[in-house]
Amino acid sequence: MPSLFRRKSADLADEAVTSVTPDEESESARPRGYTPAKGRETPKRPSVGRRPGGVSSKPMTKEESRERRRQLRAEAAAEFRREGGPRDRGPERLLARNVVDSRRTVGTWFFGGALIVLIGSNAAMPPIVRLVSNLLWGALALGVVIDSILICRKIGKLVRKRFPNTDQRMGSLYLYAIMRGITFRRMRTPAPRVNIGDPV
Repeated sequence: MPSLFRRKSADLADEAVTSVTPDEESESARPRGYTPAKGRETPKRPSVGRRPGGVSSKPMTKEESRERRRQLRAEAAAEFRREGGPRDRGPERLLARNVVDSRRTVGTWFFGGALIVLIGSNAAMPPIVRLVSNLLWGALALGVVIDSILICRKIGKLVRKRFPNTDQRMGSLYLYAIMRGITFRRMRTPAPRVNIGDPV
């Protein structure tokens, strides 16, 4: 009659013997600071979403790099022309730009007139030409001053009406509008959003 004690010992011995897979055996034999081979999936290095091992992007040539930089500069310039920079942000600045862009300003003729005055003021010119140049210069300067005053008055009135709680410094806003007013329309940044004669 077999002994129950011996049968229990045999069962325990069978349960204690477990099969070890080759991978587990190799992992147990690795040193403590082991780092898995490159390209092998690990908890910290998943294979999902990674580029295939050994495949790297081709480096650009000098011509391609130069063309890429030129393209990025062109895109940045186009974006700056559309949106402007930090100084152009804010509804008050947009209102000031629209006021200037909706009218013809004397300032747009200022630099062209200044060039004519510079040529006409040459000592080699006849006295009558120099006199006309000086009169033209005075008329341009007076026109720019009067036009700038009218623009600033309109901007101040609209800002107080539409943005009564604004923290915008009005002096800075007036100067911003005056500088835009003496810039050629096609060179203004950001580009005008209203046409000449449109209501603001």
